[in-house]
Amino acid sequence: MLTDTAPVALVTGGARRIGAAIARTLHRAGYRIVLHYHQSAREAQDLCDELNRRTADSATLLRADLTDMQAVRNLACDALACWGRVHVLVNNASTFYPTPLAQADEQQWQDLLGSNLQGPYFLCQALAQSLTAQRGVIINIADIHARQPLANHSIYCIAKAGNTMLTKSLARDLAPHVRVNGIAPGAILWPENADQLSPKARDNILATVPLGHLGSVDDIAQTALFLIQDATYITGQIIAVDGGKHLS
Repeated sequence: MLTDTAPVALVTGGARRIGAAIARTLHRAGYRIVLHYHQSAREAQDLCDELNRRTADSATLLRADLTDMQAVRNLACDALACWGRVHVLVNNASTFYPTPLAQADEQQWQDLLGSNLQGPYFLCQALAQSLTAQRGVIINIADIHARQPLANHSIYCIAKAGNTMLTKSLARDLAPHVRVNGIAPGAILWPENADQLSPKARDNILATVPLGHLGSVDDIAQTALFLIQDATYITGQIIAVDGGKHLS
């Protein structure tokens, strides 16, 4: 059973994949979890039920479209209303798809910038007072392609580059009371359309990873836990969890 003073973490995009792994890891570490989702309602409900079966009254669900600024403000207010405070914000929610220059349009720009940069920025703003009062932590999930552009994904890469500077800027602006760090995953999960990748294509991708194999969502989750609980003198850093791919 959690005490009334148990820390609270808001994890955006927490229903699946990396977000779900972070939510489970923080929950095991004694956090109450505010689980944000947008479209993955069934997966979010299943995970919330799982966490509450482990520990009663330890997880709750909130839905929001992070490209909608009023929805972002409502998400922050609703998250604070759950248990009266937020100690940790994990900006994990992300939209990812190709945008070849010749076909890219304004809607794609708004969608990719909104979910990867604008939404996280204004969520940080809305929760800054609570995070400051709790001497809290912000974790932004960036991408190694913020530094090494991925072909035909220019808008996404621009958004993640902005996310990286968001981390560094807020680390300065919110110091000394709030630490802000980022994690840049590399080859952790195959894309959701990975069935379109041939075995040879997968082998070619792994050949660019010095450690030679795919990582796991738990690699990201454990890094997040380290940055939240143990790295009390680290702020403004982006840690690449990529098997060394950034070296290639």
